[in-house]
Amino acid sequence: MSKAIKETHFNFPGQVGFYKGKVRDVYMFDTELVVVASDRISAFDVVLPEAIPFKGQVLNQIAAGFLKATSDIVPNWVTATPDPSVTIGKRCEPFKVEMVIRGYLAGHAAREYKLGKRVLCGVALPEGLRENDKLPEPIITPTTKASEGHDEDISRENILAQGIVSEADYLILEKYTRALFQRGQEMAAAKGLILVDTKYEFGKFGEEILLIDEIHTPDSSRYFYAEGYEENQAQGIAQKQLSKEFVRQWLIANGFQGKGGQTVPEMTEEIVESISDRYIELFENITGQTFVKAETENIESRIERAILAHLGH
Repeated sequence: MSKAIKETHFNFPGQVGFYKGKVRDVYMFDTELVVVASDRISAFDVVLPEAIPFKGQVLNQIAAGFLKATSDIVPNWVTATPDPSVTIGKRCEPFKVEMVIRGYLAGHAAREYKLGKRVLCGVALPEGLRENDKLPEPIITPTTKASEGHDEDISRENILAQGIVSEADYLILEKYTRALFQRGQEMAAAKGLILVDTKYEFGKFGEEILLIDEIHTPDSSRYFYAEGYEENQAQGIAQKQLSKEFVRQWLIANGFQGKGGQTVPEMTEEIVESISDRYIELFENITGQTFVKAETENIESRIERAILAHLGH
């Protein structure tokens, strides 16, 4: 089986900090960030014990493609992708909100609606909606960006009242979010997909607002297949999704939902390989391109060489 990037431990000239996220290793420099997309995988806020070959490459390359395809709408943080699993860019000061935008009543929004809530993050929802119905128009339902624990829903009014983002900046974030989502939906439709909901993160580099992090990946977005959508809704059948939902379903079926006392089911070689295959399938469906596997014989040295070359060493 192909080797995977479980974690990296580089020490680069000029490096001023390091942050290990759930799935990414971030090397900090004065004005730059070097982000290694590892093959770690998380579900229910838990990092699973086995890394998934090529998962990091899949997400890194999907994000790179979409960031490039939307750079005419909003400038972004990326300056280079020197390796299939590495993105280098400007070190921004992130806004402490995530801009979640929804075109359909799915996921968290559907669960809240089922509980009887008709206002989500200050946005009123009409009566009579069913799960996965298209909303009259896309709605922005921001969340706070928690440094630990879960992100929490917040309204535009509370963001402004608490001074989390200035009104002038927030209006720009909303404008960018709507324009990015429209472009994402158009690009998805061209591939026979529906971009259901997604999230965007923004930061400031000096006084300039930039799009940061990844966009339109199956880890940050929900996609449905367009074919069969109307028939499934008419019959009340669950929609066929293109996301990492299949990993969560496998865990649930094996008694794990990240709750106390539960243990992650054994991730056999077959399971790991099947998840890897699904991620590659996601890549090909979302991008319309054939996935080219990067060399995995000496992954760490391959990545280190690419980063050092970019840094001029």
